[in-house]
Amino acid sequence: MNVDAAVAAVAAIAGLCTGVFAMLAFRWSERDQAKPTRTSLHTDAVLPPGVDTVLSVLRSSAVVLDEADAVVKASSAAYALGLVRGGKLAVEPMLQMARDTRRDGEIRQVELDLPRRGTGRGEALAVSARVAPLGSRLVLLLVEDLTEARRIEAVRRDFVANVSHELKTPAGALSLLSEAVMDASDDPEAVTRFAGRMQNEATRLTNLVQELIDLSRVQNDDPLEDAEPVRVDELVAEAIDRCRQQAGAKQITMAVGGTAELHVWGNRGQLAAALGNLVENAVNYSPARTRVGIAGRRVSAPGGDLIEIAVTDQGIGISEKDRDRVFERFYRVDPARSRATGGTGLGLAIVKHVAASHGGEVTVWSAEGQGSTFTLRLPEAGAVRDRERPADLSAEGLDDEDRPYETFNDPLPAHPAPEVLP
Repeated sequence: MNVDAAVAAVAAIAGLCTGVFAMLAFRWSERDQAKPTRTSLHTDAVLPPGVDTVLSVLRSSAVVLDEADAVVKASSAAYALGLVRGGKLAVEPMLQMARDTRRDGEIRQVELDLPRRGTGRGEALAVSARVAPLGSRLVLLLVEDLTEARRIEAVRRDFVANVSHELKTPAGALSLLSEAVMDASDDPEAVTRFAGRMQNEATRLTNLVQELIDLSRVQNDDPLEDAEPVRVDELVAEAIDRCRQQAGAKQITMAVGGTAELHVWGNRGQLAAALGNLVENAVNYSPARTRVGIAGRRVSAPGGDLIEIAVTDQGIGISEKDRDRVFERFYRVDPARSRATGGTGLGLAIVKHVAASHGGEVTVWSAEGQGSTFTLRLPEAGAVRDRERPADLSAEGLDDEDRPYETFNDPLPAHPAPEVLP
């Protein structure tokens, strides 16, 4: 009996020890799980309540740093700008600002120009960085991308400077010519000559002011508020009437084809102004006794059929370096020739804005000394989109980029070797 009692006592003690060891092991396991790991030190859990939600809706790029300058939280925009790399803030001036703010608790702000990643063009990324303390251990960095704002501001400054110069030139010429008229009051021939030049400068000033008004209108108005189906042949007729006198004086033939039964959707006045600018430019920059062609056709597109209106001339052409800039405001390929023809440098800018506001585009094909083709693409009017389609008018076997149109009854010579008509 004594032996059995001893065995039972030993078994009870062993069981008790096993239970104690099991309980201790469980507690140790829970403790290890609750202990912060190296990766959990920089998770959202260390952020004050609600901060994560606020940062997610901010438009600025946001980065939260801890006391060791490690990134606790960073928005996707911060990674896109290249601010955060490998879990660290990669911009040294911002990192120094964060350390200074952590030390004294003061809010700091600075504007920086950062190299743009991956472009290889040396372009700078303009940003505004603001650093503020977040709690007792964290620092918040907010970064605004100012690149586009600076570009728009530069464009605005250039525009104001160009407008001032363009307005000053004819105004100064009128002032000088009026003085000349007064000095030559006893010379009728000189008065007539100076008066004619004054009339030219006054016309140029009037055209410039009107085109500034037109440009402002197409930039600020919504043309589709008063949109309607517009016949392409009527737009072409208006454009030809607009420059019939200049074309007649230079003996330029106007050839039209493919515009019948085509309709576009938009503001009639703006569309007429845009096409009129293209035709007027073609006439002004074409040599005497040549031909200007205007052609239309329907082309299929994923979002719906488009109407293409191409204006082709046999003029001086546009060099490759100027081709991308011809639609800029006040940009002139040949400033001396533009002033001689009364050009303001705003016509193609108006065409570009009208096309964009109508959901279309304008493109150019050109070669120096061989002529140019400006193509205006606009959505077809929905009311006539489902009617029976006429035969394709495009020239067979021709590449659109090389020769957009050859649809005239009396066709233009094919680019790139136009022939001057006798």
